[in-house]
Formats: sequence, C-alpha cells, structure tokens
Amino acid sequence: MVFTTDPKNAAKIAPVVRRALIVDPNVASAKLIADLLKGLGAREVVLEADEKMALEICRDLEPGVIFVEHAGPRLSGESFTRRLRRSHLGCRQVPIIMVTAEATASAIKGARDCGVHEFVRKPFTAGDVLKRIEVVATRQRDWIEAVGYVGPDRRRFNSGEYSGARKRKSDVAGKAAPAAVKDQAMRILASALNQFDSDPAQALRSIREQANALKQLAIKAADARLAVTVAALETTLTGPTPTKAMLSGPVGRVLELAAPDTFAKAG
Repeated sequence: MVFTTDPKNAAKIAPVVRRALIVDPNVASAKLIADLLKGLGAREVVLEADEKMALEICRDLEPGVIFVEHAGPRLSGESFTRRLRRSHLGCRQVPIIMVTAEATASAIKGARDCGVHEFVRKPFTAGDVLKRIEVVATRQRDWIEAVGYVGPDRRRFNSGEYSGARKRKSDVAGKAAPAAVKDQAMRILASALNQFDSDPAQALRSIREQANALKQLAIKAADARLAVTVAALETTLTGPTPTKAMLSGPVGRVLELAAPDTFAKAG
C-alpha cells in the first residue's frame, strides 16, 4: 500500500514515520495503522498493548510518531501521554495521535489536555490517518513546558480539521509573534514558581525552558535589560539544586519586566 502526497510533504513525513510505535490492544486496528505507515515509508513499526511496556519501548525505539488508543485493559492513553511528556526520554516531545471509537467531548478534551497532538475517530480511513500525519510532520506547534500542562500548544489541537483563517493576530505562519511568546513565557514562569511545591522537578524544567525562551527573545530584540535579568536567573538554575526560596528573587525580577497587561490576559 503506497500513498501519493505532495513531494515537499513527503520529504517531511519520511523522517517522522521512519520509526513508529502503535499502542493499541485492538490488533486489527493496530495492524491497519501499521500498514498505512509502511505505505508511507516506515521502516520499523512496533505494536504494543501495555502502557508500561510501551514506555519502555519508547526508551529504545525513539519513535518519530506514536499512535495510542484512548483506553484498554492495561492502557490509559491519557496516562501514557502524560508520563511520556514528563519523562526524561529523548522522544518526550514526539507527536502523539490518539485514536478511539469513544469520541465524546470529554475524551477529546482529555486528549488535548494530556498533551496529544491530534485525535482520530474510529472507524477511520487511510485519508484520515494521512491527514493527521501530514499535520504533525508539516505544521510545527509551539511546545508548552509548564507544571500543569506539558505538550504542544493546545490552541491548535486537531489542526488537521481546521482550514480557515487564524483567529489571533499573533498567529503568524503557525507561530506566535514575539510579544505573545514573551507574554506566555512570563505567565508560565509565574505559574511554575507558584506551583513549585506540587512538582519541583517539573517546575524546575519549566522555569529553565521559559528562561531560555526569554533569553532568545532578548537576543533577537537586543533587550539588554531582559538579557541580564534572565542571565541572573540562569546562574541560579545552574548552581546546586535550587529551591523555591532561592528562585523567588531571580524569577520575581524577570517578571517585573513583563508587559503591564501580561497577567491580566491570563484571566
């Protein structure tokens, strides 16, 4: 089974599907997806039904894309996704496409909020699967590294079904404008510090990610004040494992540089 697609898209799809993992207790469904992926050039496709084993496979396989069933006897697609996103595996940011026959509003919302890239309803066609693969391969989404949520920008969830005009002025070629990126980084930074005690490891990872994002913005905008303030925060982060008390001052000084209405936007 071979599919034809735009040559440029095909070149972007090839590395994504080269190694794939399908986590689904339904053998027939898993094999159908596997055949579709092989038709797109996949060289290694691994099938697994158990959540714990699937996470172990991720460690060795380093898949370029993962299809996961919403639920099974030894599987919760949402739990699998959350655990992978919060892990230290090299493939923690890999595109995940959730498949299920139970396409209820709560299932779709659960998929979005656990860090899934796309959602496919069963029964699906080859075209449905190809559309989702093209989306994750060709439309890069901003990565959100917070405490309460880790995954791709939820504002563009199931973007394969949306072909209209962008709804936000900050949506430029699928990427947020610098001011929007700065606002979001500031909000996540504040939230990570506030939620530090609930998950210190993820809070630290989130703070590091936002510090790096703000540093890159400062360099591009030649914003010396922001660059120096973020550098002081990064110095604290590179020392002995920082505590909330150690980070409060450096993070607070960075937040002082946020736009006046940044936190009002958060609602």
